[in-house]
Amino acid sequence: MHRSGTTMAWNVFKFCTVLRGLGSIMILLVLGVVGVTYYAVVFTNYGPALFDGGLHSFIAVVVLILFHFLLVMLLWSYLTVVLTDSGTVPPNWKPASDEERGEVDPLNESEFDGLQPDLSSQRIRYCWKCNQFKPPRCHHCSVSFFSDEEIPGTTATLATTFLSFVLNLAFALSVFGFLIMHVSLVSANTTTIEAYEKKTTPKWRYDLGRKKNFEQVFGTDKRYWFIPAYSDEDLRRIPALQGLEFPSNPDFDSEEF
Repeated sequence: MHRSGTTMAWNVFKFCTVLRGLGSIMILLVLGVVGVTYYAVVFTNYGPALFDGGLHSFIAVVVLILFHFLLVMLLWSYLTVVLTDSGTVPPNWKPASDEERGEVDPLNESEFDGLQPDLSSQRIRYCWKCNQFKPPRCHHCSVSFFSDEEIPGTTATLATTFLSFVLNLAFALSVFGFLIMHVSLVSANTTTIEAYEKKTTPKWRYDLGRKKNFEQVFGTDKRYWFIPAYSDEDLRRIPALQGLEFPSNPDFDSEEF
């Protein structure tokens, strides 16, 4: 493989560009599943039960209130992920310090003049595709470093409710496992990609402790923890939310010297 200072002769990512067209299809598919679920729950089952009277009406009211609350949270969170710009590195951005090695002394401007980045060195992180520097914890040229995965659901009926129970249980267990995995990632201040890359490294420079790790992801204002939003104060005080600077563990930095 031949490598030059500006381009790579063999770019494996170009084969993934065809997958971009599936993004809109997946959005429509998810919204379609939500629409079918809404029709089945509201119009077919619990909506008509509102007029039965007695205990059935009470149960229907409780289920519909809970269902609509969860539906609003689902659509709010999903559309926030879909519509929010992942962000890009500012033009001509240059690292102010050696983030990868924990050095806090600013790099001189002369260090960047005529610089030919070396991929074998972690001193400077560089994107060969966009031909510019990369902030810490960024993949390619995006400042959004958390990656989500979609788990499509399927529905089926086979004359008995037992199969529905089995399918729902399997789906619930898979989602629960997915939840546990991401809670463990947040508690260690690690993304899925970083967890794979550092699986042989016992210590992680961005692990600030469980409490601070959760606050870096969810914010310090607990009123915002269950909605996809941050308080104005957190947006000002937490630099990690901007995607360019991330505080590191001082104990980790001191061990490197």
